[in-house]
Amino acid sequence: MNGLHDLSYFFGGVFLANAIPHFVSGTMGRPFQSPFAHPPGQGLSSSTINVVWSFVNFVAAYLLILCVGQFDMRDAPSMISLALGALLISLVAAKQFGRFNGGNLQG
Repeated sequence: MNGLHDLSYFFGGVFLANAIPHFVSGTMGRPFQSPFAHPPGQGLSSSTINVVWSFVNFVAAYLLILCVGQFDMRDAPSMISLALGALLISLVAAKQFGRFNGGNLQG
């Protein structure tokens, strides 16, 4: 396995996981934080902006996962790379957006 392919799958996982909250919020008609809000990543963007942003993320994930190398879901290193990218961005997003949406509970 080529290390650059693993890196591509890692970032494909990042884009794939990042697309999900924007897609869900947008299709539910709810505003959500995005890079296009003011201030970026903190203010709310419209549901339409979030749907478009999720589409951009899905396209980037597709290009990085399926158009680089020979991605195979049965290949453990490929899936681990993708899963680690998705996990990392998900943890960062949970911490970042939890500040605004009540998800960072003090225990």
